[in-house]
Amino acid sequence: MPCYHLNDPRSLKNVIMKCVHFTMAVVALGLVAPTAPAQSPSKVGIINMQGAMLATKDGEKARDSIRAKLEPRAKELEGRMAEINRLKDQLNKGANTMSAEARDKLSRDIDAMSKKYQWDSEDFQNDMTQEEQRLVNEIGQRMVAVIDEYSKANTLAVVFDVSGQQSPVLWAANGIDITTQIVEGYDKKYGVGGGPSTLPAAKPAAPGAKPAAGVTRPATPAAAPKN
Repeated sequence: MPCYHLNDPRSLKNVIMKCVHFTMAVVALGLVAPTAPAQSPSKVGIINMQGAMLATKDGEKARDSIRAKLEPRAKELEGRMAEINRLKDQLNKGANTMSAEARDKLSRDIDAMSKKYQWDSEDFQNDMTQEEQRLVNEIGQRMVAVIDEYSKANTLAVVFDVSGQQSPVLWAANGIDITTQIVEGYDKKYGVGGGPSTLPAAKPAAPGAKPAAGVTRPATPAAAPKN
């Protein structure tokens, strides 16, 4: 699995989307009007759930914390992969000039280093996934509460998550995207120093507005070269 760059243009998408799909299914089924509504739910909303979680203050803090915690290991593994590649190149170039004993020893060293790298890479990947899962669980549960509150206040009958490639939404009017409002509501309710929120009414999104941006994620470690 490849050595990771914390600035590689990958995101928390794989782990986040597993929880987001379940979370938004709950939202879609569970968003109902208050017991005695003045108006029956009749409107539809869309949200980039992945981007919304990462755009909150909690999301930003969690992203920075994960990067700081994992970056030293990522760089160490990257250096080990570079060394394995260097030795592999040395073996290939010296195949005709090295003694059989030296060639066999170098080959065994590469194999041992590659196996250890693979094991440590898998451990790193598991730790990274656990950190991201914790982020999703903590922020996702709170965000569902904000979406529920906002949707009831704005008589939304259903909210669709459009952050996944398999989203059923093919087209949507700008005015039904509630991503920005949910991020603002979340930060007011749960952000540093934030108190109980009073969620604003839905505001039309600007034409051509894009969902909240994602976050970079360490790349998956590469498989160590084989002899």
